[in-house]
Amino acid sequence: MLTKKEQRLRRSRQTRARIAKQNVARLTVFRSNMHIYASVISDDGARVLASASTAEKEVREQLASSTGGNAAAASIIGKRIAERAKAAGVEKVAFDRAGFAYHGRVKALAEAAREAGLQF
Repeated sequence: MLTKKEQRLRRSRQTRARIAKQNVARLTVFRSNMHIYASVISDDGARVLASASTAEKEVREQLASSTGGNAAAASIIGKRIAERAKAAGVEKVAFDRAGFAYHGRVKALAEAAREAGLQF
């Protein structure tokens, strides 16, 4: 019997294999109970082109009252990652939700990144 984490990682491997064939940078999302993290990784997987998370000092000050574990915080990170990716010269990405359901915080991050001009 696989644990919940093993099941998620299994799903993420399938997604990453599909994304690797596209030869496009990927927007990877990781969520913990407290925070949400997003990174834009180059198409060869060699380096991180941009990253943003609710663990950053400026974001924590912006959220002040709450932690990074909600949809509002995720949408802030979506906007930040889109701005940083565009600054790094990345317009088009493949969305890698790392086995997490496209729902709640993951969905909020993705929609905010799309609104800020990232294409996926």
